[in-house]
Parts: sequence; structure tokens; C-alpha cells
Amino acid sequence: MKYNTMALRGSLRLRLLLGTLVWIAVSIIVAGWMLGGLFRQHVARQFHTELNTHLDQLAAHLAVDQAGQLSLPATPSDPRFSKPHSGMYWQVDRIGVMPGGAAGILRSRSLWDEVLKVPSDTLADGEIHQHRVPGPGKKMLGMVERVITLADAPDQSAKTFRLIVAADEHQMAEPIEHFDQMLWLALGLLGGGLALSAVIQVLIALLPLRRMQGALAAVRSGQTNRLEGQFPQEVRPLVEDFNSVLTQNAEVVERARTQAGNLAHALKTPLSVIANATSSRADDTAQLVSEQVAVARKQIDYHLSRSRLAASVRVPGARTSVVPVLDGLVRVMRRIHAERNLELIVRPHNELPDFRGEEQDLQEMLGNLLDNACKWAAKRVDVSLAVAADELLIMIDDDGRGIAEAEQQRVLNRGERADERVPGSGLGLAISVDLAHLYGGRVALAVSPLGGLRVVLALPKAA
Repeated sequence: MKYNTMALRGSLRLRLLLGTLVWIAVSIIVAGWMLGGLFRQHVARQFHTELNTHLDQLAAHLAVDQAGQLSLPATPSDPRFSKPHSGMYWQVDRIGVMPGGAAGILRSRSLWDEVLKVPSDTLADGEIHQHRVPGPGKKMLGMVERVITLADAPDQSAKTFRLIVAADEHQMAEPIEHFDQMLWLALGLLGGGLALSAVIQVLIALLPLRRMQGALAAVRSGQTNRLEGQFPQEVRPLVEDFNSVLTQNAEVVERARTQAGNLAHALKTPLSVIANATSSRADDTAQLVSEQVAVARKQIDYHLSRSRLAASVRVPGARTSVVPVLDGLVRVMRRIHAERNLELIVRPHNELPDFRGEEQDLQEMLGNLLDNACKWAAKRVDVSLAVAADELLIMIDDDGRGIAEAEQQRVLNRGERADERVPGSGLGLAISVDLAHLYGGRVALAVSPLGGLRVVLALPKAA
């Protein structure tokens, strides 16, 4: 059983953070673009309003005397019109005296000796046009123009005039640029604060999952058999349901073991009676019944063991220390095979992790493998322990005659035996193989350095 809570929590946290940060960034950019656009419109409107105001002042003060001389008794009030090349300019053109008219008959002192060149267009009397034209120093100017007719002019052929007011567009661009800098600085600070707030909120929101991951790790490592700890109300139903599943799973395992034991007791007693009844007879029927009773016993032993084991490996949180179990089994094997004077050596390991499983299952696997090694050994059986990646390796070597490579896979099958003359049902090795597979481990055979067979039992280690 694998728990991917850490990966799930990391993925969920990443998705939440990315989604929130993207939304904040998009909102900030859209808001900045809209505010910047509104401010640019406002500045442009103010810019042209100012030009129109000065244009109205020109139109109000423009006059022609009895001699036909054009005059401007009062100039626009902005002092920049008096400073050469200040960026604010006005000009009066006469229209209709000659082809093209007379440009710049009156102009602001700020133009000095230059004349504004106006695009050729046709304006109705009083109509205002806007243009962009190059001015002094090749700077682009925003310009407004209006055509007026003086009714009291003595010379009726020279009574139409074009009034022009222009200003350097930098006067409009400079405040916009300054506003944009301050705007994006402010929005950047706002976005940074919102992003930091989002990160803190996501981390706080996922703290219950972090605590749940720790509780699951404790269950998986065998420190407890249920999720324990304080969880918020939103997560508590999930924790309670998970604890309920753990409790029900443990109850199912216990019932399976009880039923397996009851079934074994119920079947083995009648089989023993049948075997005893036929043992005193030597006819063919008695021999056939004895053979079938032996087959039935093998099948019962195998399937009862496998059903119990299949239930037990689904219990999370189980862990078993390997060395005590191994030492106990070695003592038992020395007593069982005492008449053969076998030398059983266990090579210790300094930092050996626990087996992630139940003690009786480890006893079942190691007991079968050690018993097989002792049956086939000539004088010596070595047991060595090692750790590789996430696996716990238990290697059992004997100095017997070994098994050919072509036969190694066959003897791993249920009920197969390398030599029928050696006592046994042939189920022990197969049960160990099945049980190791149920735990996610494996059993492998190889040639032993002692000259016989090496059996490698690889099991998952506890965290």
C-alpha cells in the first residue's frame, strides 16, 4: 500500500500557487493598462484644452486698424510664449491675399525667427483642426488651428486669418511617463503583497494535509494503527473515514485468520481419520485413498496459508524487527537438525531496518527457507543480511549439491520438489514465494559461494 500524500500535497500546492499568481499578474496588468490609458486620455484632453484656451485668447484680441494693419493688443497670458524655443508657440497667417497666403505675419516671440508650417487643408469659419507638425529643433508639436474672418477689416480681400497655437508634445509625454513609472511601481508593490498573501494562505490552507501526511507516515511505519492528531473540521470527516477503513480492515484480517484456523481444524481431523483407516490396509483402494488424502492435505495447507497471508499483508502500519525473528528460527533449526551437527552462522548487520510486515509472516517465509537449506546442506548454512535501496535482503546459503539453473524456476512452483527422497510437501518454498510477492518482494535462487544453493529473500523495509 503506497501513500502519495507528499506528492499530492506538493502538486496541489503548486497548482494553487500558480493559479493564484497568474490571476494576480493578469489582474495587475489589466488594471495598469486601463489606468494608464485613462490617464493618457486625461492628459491629452488637458493638453488640447489648454491649446484651445490660448486659441480663444488670440481670437478675442486680434484686431485690424483703419489702415488695414493687423495687431494683437494683448498676447496670450502664458509666459512661455515670450521665451525663445520654450515649447509654446502661437502664429497668425493671412489667407487669401496671394496664392498660399502670408504665413507668420504675427507670431510669438518663442518662435524667434521660425515660422510654423501648417498642413494644407480647408477649414470653415470658426472650425478647429488638430495636427502634429515639426517645430523648432525638429521637435514634434501638437497644434490646433482656426480660421476667422474679421468683418470690420477695411480690405475685404484680406480679412480671413488662420490662428495657430502649438506646444511641444514632450509637455504631454513627460507627466504620462512619470505617472506610468509611479503606477507600475505601486501596482508592483501591490502585486508583491498579494502574491505573498496568496503564498501564506496556500501554505496555511495545506497545513492539515502536511499533518495528515505525518499521521499516515506514522501508520505506515507501524508507530500507530490509526490517524491521530488535531485536524480542522473540513478534513476531519476524511480522517474519520480513513480510521474507520483501517479498523474494518483489521477486523477482516482477524476474521480471515480465525476462519482459516477453523477450516484447517475442521478438515484436517476427518483427513487424519481417513488416513488412519486406510493405513492398515494394503489393497489398491486404500493406496488410492491415501494418495488423495495426501494431495488434499497439500492443497489445504497451501490455500489456507495463502488466504491468511493475502489478508495480513493489507494491514498498514505493521513492522517487525528481523534479527530477533531470525535468531529464534536459527535456535529452532539447530534443535530440529541437531543429529546432523549442522553449523548455522548468522552474519549480523549494524543498522538493519525493520521489515514492513507482520512477524508471523516473516516467520513463515524465513522458517520455510531455513528448513529447506538445512535439509539440503551438508555441514553448513550461512545467513547474511543487507540493505539495497528500499529493500531488505536476506541471503541463505548452504553447502549442499545445489540446483541446476534449468531446475531453479521449476522448484519455485507450488508442490514441486527437487528430490522426492527428501521429506516435505514441496509447498514451503512456494508459500514463501507467494507471500513475498504479496508484500511486493521476491524470492530468487542462485549459486551459493559455499557450493550449494543461495536463496535471496527481498522484502520491503519499514520507514
